[in-house]
Amino acid sequence: MQGTAARVKRLPTRRRTDPELPLDPETEAIRQRRLTIVRRVAVTAWAAIIIYRTATAGFAFNRELLLLYIATGLIAASIGRHKMLMVIRDWLPFAVVLLVYDVSRGAAKLVGTPTMWQPQVQWDRWLFFGTVPTVWLQEHLKQAEPPWWEVSISTVYMSFFILPYVVAGVLWLRDREDWKAFVRRFVALSFAALAIYIVLPAAPPWAAARCTPAEVAGGPSYPACMFGTSAGVPDGGLLGAMQTAQPGANPFVERISTRGFATLHLHVARDLVNSGQVSVNMVAAVPSLHAALAMMIAVFLWRRVSRKWRPVLAAYVLMMAFTLVYSAEHYVSDILLGWAFAGVVMFTISRWESWRAAKSEVAVIESPLDERAEEPSDEPDPVSQGAA
Repeated sequence: MQGTAARVKRLPTRRRTDPELPLDPETEAIRQRRLTIVRRVAVTAWAAIIIYRTATAGFAFNRELLLLYIATGLIAASIGRHKMLMVIRDWLPFAVVLLVYDVSRGAAKLVGTPTMWQPQVQWDRWLFFGTVPTVWLQEHLKQAEPPWWEVSISTVYMSFFILPYVVAGVLWLRDREDWKAFVRRFVALSFAALAIYIVLPAAPPWAAARCTPAEVAGGPSYPACMFGTSAGVPDGGLLGAMQTAQPGANPFVERISTRGFATLHLHVARDLVNSGQVSVNMVAAVPSLHAALAMMIAVFLWRRVSRKWRPVLAAYVLMMAFTLVYSAEHYVSDILLGWAFAGVVMFTISRWESWRAAKSEVAVIESPLDERAEEPSDEPDPVSQGAA
């Protein structure tokens, strides 16, 4: 008996440190407290680095840099809560969207579809009884130097490059199901728009104002006139002549989406944005992805925020539309098509989600396990047998 007991004692046993075994409550509490301290230190260090870099190098107007900021912040905030590799996996679709957006310019050239230059001008003139809204707005509102309210113009325009990732980051931390739904809509909207830009390139108003009909005959993608100055273009190019109402303002339509940053003395930010715009697809105007994405965010958040925030969402959509038209980034027709485009994509995704949920419910109801549970058993019921 003693030998048997000795042999039993020498048998290999699992140690308490085996990760498959649950820790006792006290040990788990100590572990969670340590992870909380580590997480707070990591988040504090991340915030300090972001603040220091912003103070020395300026705001992160570059989308790739912004995505890096958000991803590293989520990794720090995930310590003790989520697997850190989950951040990389979950945010990979955003990086893919940015990559495809940057290479879409080359893809559009490869397809070789003629660029639309004049139809959008004609549509806007038809909608507004012979007036091009961009021309009218810059005639009456544009000043020689950017006024204070153009800060909001530049801010709203730049929100396209920032807000979707901020919303996704908040949803990722708060509600994973909402985050998944948002990502599905963002990715579907982005890729569908990029596909259209490749097969149907279209020039924006600021480019049309620099070119004459003869210079864009045949639908070139990047004619030389597009990169020249607006001054001296006969009769305002494709948009028509412009009479300024503000003294000193340039008497031609020009791209002023980032001009408001000069009021805040953010010249580096303005130059960074302008240089970045040159490297991307500049004939990707129909439909307006700026307008479509603003509409998508507003509709998605509409039922997820309190009523007091809904006017802000509606104002954001309208302010984005005004910004795009006034700054010569898009025609009104581009924006209307962008809103309709967002509606179609969101409706399609919603229908797919409903179909998927219904299919999952049917699969649960008709599962083999449930069928086996409902089948009558040939074995005698022990309770009945005992009663008999």
